Amino acid sequence: MAKQVVVIGLGRFGVGLATTLLSMGYDVLALDADEKRVQAVASHITRAVQADATDEAILRELGVDKFDVAVVAVGSDIQNSVLATILLKKLGVRYVIARADNDLHGTILDKIGADKVVHPVREMGARVAHGLTLTSVLDYMPVAPSYGIVKLVPPNSFVGRTLYELGLGREGKWEVGVLLIQREKEIIVTPDQMEVVRPDDIMIVSGNDDRLEELLTEARKVRLPEEEG
Repeated sequence: MAKQVVVIGLGRFGVGLATTLLSMGYDVLALDADEKRVQAVASHITRAVQADATDEAILRELGVDKFDVAVVAVGSDIQNSVLATILLKKLGVRYVIARADNDLHGTILDKIGADKVVHPVREMGARVAHGLTLTSVLDYMPVAPSYGIVKLVPPNSFVGRTLYELGLGREGKWEVGVLLIQREKEIIVTPDQMEVVRPDDIMIVSGNDDRLEELLTEARKVRLPEEEG
């Protein structure tokens, strides 16, 4: 049986989340008080219902308490966001994720029992900002202040060399860890230091933002013999 997720709020964030979850094989129940929003997504997800997510009786009637995960995707309406989160926890939903649009909102959601609080606006801003500085990366995810996880195509100077030779790894010169290498259909988790980087690899690495930028800047400076010719 597919895992069930209820998404409350069908703004851009909620719609994007609901449709992505459906594509991943989840059963998705989406709720919003706005009928037009519900109609707009009704054909794209498992079930969409116009409903007030701050009404406990309605949530019970919809069987929300039986869902594995609930996501409160409401952003700007803090009161409704908080009330929906409280009700979901009261109904016994095992894991509640709530969206926050600012630090105060996030603190409140954390205090009332949300299992996880996400800040999509802040996180997207961080991704865009780091995309300006870490120009050769495919994606960036912040995990702590000044520390992140990067997805990248190895620079030409990486190809044919081992991770050890490149100074990667916890004890390496750059203090940048290699979490995994995607090689066609193969996933190499925590690769060995003697793993040789190949041209079509995708690397997931983690480290201090400044060290990541220094590593990639240095890699771009290295000119291979064929490039010099």
